[in-house]
Amino acid sequence: MHFLQNISLKSFNTFAIDVKAKHFVSVHSIDDLISIYKLDTYPDKFILGGGSNMLLTKDIEALVIHLNLKGISVKSLLNNQVLVECLAGENWHEFVLWTLDQDFGGLENLSLIPGNVGTSPIQNIGAYGVELKDSFHSCTALNLETLELETFSNKECAFDYRNSIFKQHAKGKYIIVSVVFKLTTNNHNLNTNYGAIKTELEKMSVRQPSIHDISKAVIAIRERKLPNPKEIGNSGSFFKNPIIKRAQLEELQVNFPDIPHYVISNEEIKVPAGWLIEQAGFKGKTFGNYGVHKKQALVLVNYGGAKGDDILKLSQLIQETVSRIFNIHLEAEVNII
Repeated sequence: MHFLQNISLKSFNTFAIDVKAKHFVSVHSIDDLISIYKLDTYPDKFILGGGSNMLLTKDIEALVIHLNLKGISVKSLLNNQVLVECLAGENWHEFVLWTLDQDFGGLENLSLIPGNVGTSPIQNIGAYGVELKDSFHSCTALNLETLELETFSNKECAFDYRNSIFKQHAKGKYIIVSVVFKLTTNNHNLNTNYGAIKTELEKMSVRQPSIHDISKAVIAIRERKLPNPKEIGNSGSFFKNPIIKRAQLEELQVNFPDIPHYVISNEEIKVPAGWLIEQAGFKGKTFGNYGVHKKQALVLVNYGGAKGDDILKLSQLIQETVSRIFNIHLEAEVNII
């Protein structure tokens, strides 16, 4: 292990915010991770994965631990199911591509989501009609109090919309070091109900899609709609889609009869945050070297050289404006550091 000082984190976060880590170390094994947590030299520690779901607004005084655990292995293979373990430092999209190469089904709708595997259960990542919990079997996490490894089942993770136990009462108490997925080996359960996927498959002239076709369709959609973090700094969707009561939707429909919505339950309705932001006049709006993406209002972008505080203030302005117009609070999906 090599401890470094005053390292720029610009290349370690997808927003490309140029803040510094006073102390930095990259760990490649669980034993190294445990050893670092036993050190008294650095009382404050900050875990850094793929840097895809965070907005850095200041230099990090704590020891930044870059979780660089790598490895993928098949744990068991029985009938139509396979259990695959992936270590936390693997890139999510590369892992999805690996499962497709093995003809393992279940993650194809989650193609091209930025970030690493270790952070995927924390917010129960999801896209195009599928959530991580649908293929999640279990995860192994380091208990930061006992420095012992613990296993969490799907049920124990208490998954919800962009939520899990690791964002609630277990927040800051564990580090996920590996995730086990339950995937299919044949007779894949294809999810093509999401409208955009159907349309894309039709454009591809695919009538009987495979998991590879669905992945290609999702990648094509995402590449059209979302900026590549390697070209324009961003963290994907900045806000969660809000869930409101049916009575509030009915009130909104008086002035906004075309408001898009999705029924969650008899009383709960999900409203697209991107639509709310666009109606509030922010889509494509620029503020010097940062702003809101021209194709997707959910995505705040750093065109180069923006500070984290700039983007944070923009997000707060969007929240205030949407609240004033629609009486709906937008909750940030990214972690503000």
